[in-house]
Amino acid sequence: MAVVERALLGKGAAPGIRSFFDEATFTATHVVHDPATRRAVIIDPVLDFDPASGRTSHASADAVIAYVEQTGLAVEWLLETHVHADHLSAASYLRERFGARVAIGAQIRRVQDVFGGLFNEGAGFRRDGSQFDHVFEDGETFTIGEIEVAVLHVPGHTPADLAYVMGDAVFAGDTIFMPDFGTARADFPGGDARQLYRSIQRLLSLPGKARLFLCHDYKAPGRDAFAWETTIARQREANIHVHDGVSEDAFVTMRVARDRTLDMPRLILPSIQVNMRAGHLPEPEANGIRYLKLPLNVL
Repeated sequence: MAVVERALLGKGAAPGIRSFFDEATFTATHVVHDPATRRAVIIDPVLDFDPASGRTSHASADAVIAYVEQTGLAVEWLLETHVHADHLSAASYLRERFGARVAIGAQIRRVQDVFGGLFNEGAGFRRDGSQFDHVFEDGETFTIGEIEVAVLHVPGHTPADLAYVMGDAVFAGDTIFMPDFGTARADFPGGDARQLYRSIQRLLSLPGKARLFLCHDYKAPGRDAFAWETTIARQREANIHVHDGVSEDAFVTMRVARDRTLDMPRLILPSIQVNMRAGHLPEPEANGIRYLKLPLNVL
């Protein structure tokens, strides 16, 4: 892709990146900035949530805020790679702090339609993506200071997954994991293993030197430390699910069989209800209390 090629040839700035890892949800949040202008974005921020007590808190997001303020960054965007099923988004909380715009992929409307039905949301829940400040179409571009950003639609894990290409760095969300762990599941509503394979091939067609930043890590067997950064070349060489030479049919067979063995994420039901609202909690009911629903015997 031209955006990455320009950075690798020295014709564009490489972004500064600071990642924060939330071990409770195995989630990496990335703060990305243009060194020249100090303009920044935050990708996939985490809202802390204790399902036993039903309490939310902000330690993870406050750590990001402290870093942003200490380094003098100006946050312009809060970018979601997709509607996460494993953590609640802190986008709304950070939006209040920084005044930044919250964005996600345009296919959020499909996700809202499916899960709006599952959670029996009433007419007050809009299914048009309007909870977000912007919804990105495939191929759309914008800038962070002097750094050009390109948006890639990479569905398969969910219908709305995006990857953000910023200079020499690619932020792929849940589409792919570290080479020793493999790839994302594709069995959520709207997911598709064949589509996931094609999305991953789109990512792997980027220049090999490009830095690849991931949204999650679960420490593959034999590895003692969490990791969320690799390269496109390393994925091509060593990803246990989609290294060079793995065919689409072979991948689909593997992915479908593997997904049948996986449990649902621990926070999927609360996460989706919040994340499809751009990080906002459901509106309070008549008694002033907010509620998250727990549909029984559905997933």
